[in-house]
Amino acid sequence: MYPEFYFMRFYTFLMCILSLNLMPFRLKAESLSPKPYGPTPSAKQLISENEELYAFMHFGVNTFTDKEWGEGSENESIFNPTDFNAYQMVQAFKDGGFKGVILTCKHHDGFCLWPSAYTEHSVKNSPWRSGRGDVVREVSDACHRLGMRFGIYLSPWDRNHAFYGKPEYLTYYKNQLRELLTQYGPIFEVWLDGANGGMGYYGGAKEKRVVDATSYYQWPDAWVSIIRELQPDCIIHSDFGPDNRWGGNEEGTQALTSWATIKNKNLTFNTKESKRNKTGERPGDLWVPAESDVSIRHGWFYHESEDSTVKSATKLFSLYCQSVGRGSNLLLNVPPDKRGQLAAKDVASLKAFKALKDATFATNLINDANITASNTRSNDSLFSAQHLKAESGNTYWSTDDSVTEANVVFEWAEPVTYNLINIQEYIPLGQRVDAYQIEHWINNAWVLDTQAQAIGHRAIFKGSTVTTTKVRLTIKHSAACVAISHFGLYLQKD
Repeated sequence: MYPEFYFMRFYTFLMCILSLNLMPFRLKAESLSPKPYGPTPSAKQLISENEELYAFMHFGVNTFTDKEWGEGSENESIFNPTDFNAYQMVQAFKDGGFKGVILTCKHHDGFCLWPSAYTEHSVKNSPWRSGRGDVVREVSDACHRLGMRFGIYLSPWDRNHAFYGKPEYLTYYKNQLRELLTQYGPIFEVWLDGANGGMGYYGGAKEKRVVDATSYYQWPDAWVSIIRELQPDCIIHSDFGPDNRWGGNEEGTQALTSWATIKNKNLTFNTKESKRNKTGERPGDLWVPAESDVSIRHGWFYHESEDSTVKSATKLFSLYCQSVGRGSNLLLNVPPDKRGQLAAKDVASLKAFKALKDATFATNLINDANITASNTRSNDSLFSAQHLKAESGNTYWSTDDSVTEANVVFEWAEPVTYNLINIQEYIPLGQRVDAYQIEHWINNAWVLDTQAQAIGHRAIFKGSTVTTTKVRLTIKHSAACVAISHFGLYLQKD
């Protein structure tokens, strides 16, 4: 039995006891709280957004051929890591502050990192571990034992399989999906790539095959239903959901205005529309937030020639601000080398990133401020602007139903200095704010720091260094009464 099973049983028992003690508070809060606006995140989406940081691991025959996209004709013997260590890799991600790992169990070349019963093109025919190895098993076990979540990437495109582009391949893919979803414990995310055909080996045919992704793969009726059946708590990622969407680029950044919602009529699996991927849609009727993927190196697989391209901690923090800080999760790829470990330079960068992030958010300057709100819902402390100090939880500042424009002023007895702003909505009630601005007081006048539209899970703004005694957050327009869970001012020291 996996350790998280026992943890969840204990957690559930503890929550039941606490809920009895908090029942009067909860009943009052529920009776006075605002109604949700528009679509809201499911329980698994909410967990995913709160975790924010996930790791990608691109590993396979490309690691040993020094290519990014394998052709599908590679001999299985090429795969032979010299010192494979799943714990080294997963521990490095944990030490970097990441919450889960998604492994490329099969990339476009079709080589399988587990001994699949449905193909010979897998680790079972490689010299690694004398043909008895299972990368998926070792990585998933390391994740579960180290308290990390485990996810899978299974490329829809397969340049090795003779029947790719034909109905028989769909049966093959479904069989492999079932293998991965039933043999490796809890899966937190299935990441479905948008590459859909081209030149390939295809069992020796060596030809070009292109499919209509929206019809050939039978996304909703086949693959999605299998995942929902076997791993109901799993997030399904494709270009447009259904649980989260591709961020529109492979640079790890999101549009400044990025809504967590899209329109149901526009939900098409495995279809790239770069602008809509980046921005979402407002108003929308489905909660499908973005996930921003990027590699710590220039490429996705390990290449020794790219050792000099490893992103620094400062760069990774900047990407965090431009992804998580724009309502998206950050999916950072760190590829294992030919040993089957993460390179020392990559590991050091991950650790330094966490140290920089922790140091930046260690002191929220509003904790020492006098806080005054223009409106508080029902004049009740349950919805006080004092809750903006909280880093997480179920508290938030809210206004009366009729109040969709409001402000909060933060004032200090002595000047404070900041260069980073962090604001969060209480997204269990939906994405409500349409426009807001933040100002600081200087020379007896308000000076604009920033103005924006979307908040969602988190909005972060890194600007010039400001010293002031007053800051004002103004909600210029909200589609429903305000529900803001956190506001923070920080000083980042590079």
